[in-house]
Amino acid sequence: MRTSSKKSNNLSCKVLGLTLCAVVGLGLNVTPLTMKSVQAQEASKRETRRTPALRVKVYDQLSRSQSLADEGKTDEALEALENVKSKASSMNSYELAMMYNFYGFIYYNVERFDEAITAFETVVEQQPIPESFELSTLFSLAQLHMMRGNFDKTVAFLERWETLNAAVNPNSEIPAKNYVLKAQAMYQQKSYDKSAAYIEKAIEIVEAEDDIPDENWYVLQRAVYYELKQSEKVKDVLLKLVKHFDEPKYWVQLGGMYGELGEEKKQLAILETAYQQGYIESGSDMFNLAQLYYYHQMPFKGARLIEQGFESGALDKNLKNLKFLSQCWVLAKENEEAVPIMKAAADLSDDGELDAQLGQIYLNMEKWQQAITASEAALEKGGLRNEGTVHLVKGMAFFNVGQYNDALNELAEAEKFKSSKGMAQQWSKFVETEKNSAEKLTVSLSQ
Repeated sequence: MRTSSKKSNNLSCKVLGLTLCAVVGLGLNVTPLTMKSVQAQEASKRETRRTPALRVKVYDQLSRSQSLADEGKTDEALEALENVKSKASSMNSYELAMMYNFYGFIYYNVERFDEAITAFETVVEQQPIPESFELSTLFSLAQLHMMRGNFDKTVAFLERWETLNAAVNPNSEIPAKNYVLKAQAMYQQKSYDKSAAYIEKAIEIVEAEDDIPDENWYVLQRAVYYELKQSEKVKDVLLKLVKHFDEPKYWVQLGGMYGELGEEKKQLAILETAYQQGYIESGSDMFNLAQLYYYHQMPFKGARLIEQGFESGALDKNLKNLKFLSQCWVLAKENEEAVPIMKAAADLSDDGELDAQLGQIYLNMEKWQQAITASEAALEKGGLRNEGTVHLVKGMAFFNVGQYNDALNELAEAEKFKSSKGMAQQWSKFVETEKNSAEKLTVSLSQ
């Protein structure tokens, strides 16, 4: 299947990959009635609306225009239509509608969309014309207005389509594609509640037939729920996207939603499954999963994932990533692994915090001189959250190399800070005792 620290999931439109098409999941279908279509329509006109016939001479001229358009001769096709238009006063409503239909088709094909809209709107002004012709043109107009960002007109033409269709086909239901267009129009106008209702209806219609809606319909539904801050519903839609379309981005987004909902175990399970399937490829996704491993007390996995990101080039060896990697190794109690990484991070840092941490690690590893050097670097850089602890570490390291006076000086500095005062005083007493003992021993040995 294809399908952050605790609250670092970027489930915004960006992480959702939210790029809604102009006509989501429908495709723009703006076509004229071809000559064969005209013949078929002539043969199937409904008795409910009497329409005049399309005369042979007009048919022939429109056919010539279509042939020229099919050959890519736009100017000549328009010229042929202008010739037809010059006789408009003698043409009936059906002939005029067919003529403007071909204008609209030609303009659409050369991306003169506003002129295409004007032409198609003129088509439906001609009455009477066959209902099927009017219905197809009304829907094309709804799509074109959507594409041009005219959302009110999109809804208006859809409602005209629905009214006419109900009259022509009284027992028919509104098609799902109509609801989708309305949902998108409402979404673009930020009427998210209305958009949600329409897209829910569209998806319900398709799913009721045991069919799978278009992927983009789910994408729109997810976006609407996200805007409405309905995280549970966003999660449910993502579960369907994972199940039906198995794209890596949906797995990652689903993991992110579980994080938003505070279900960190499910978040980890989803993202780890995605990782095992090779879907965690970007640097940001790798880092987020590594943070989850760290949060769930699996720092070794987090460290290995960061290292994999370095090796693949997905992650840069910058301060943030090196610092986090060193923290993973420290939590995993792998000091030998942590030291070179933390040192590299410390070299990139402007403050002494990482040098201070490095000093403590060296102290724990009983590498006294390195602990002194790292602590000195920390104090020199400054910007420390707890300077007293650095003096304390440095004092303890001096003690362990037998430099008692230096140790006492550092411990005296540590006593100036509330957080380290108590520990520094205890160590000062201990160092004084050890210093006195060492001095007595030296005197005794010299006699």
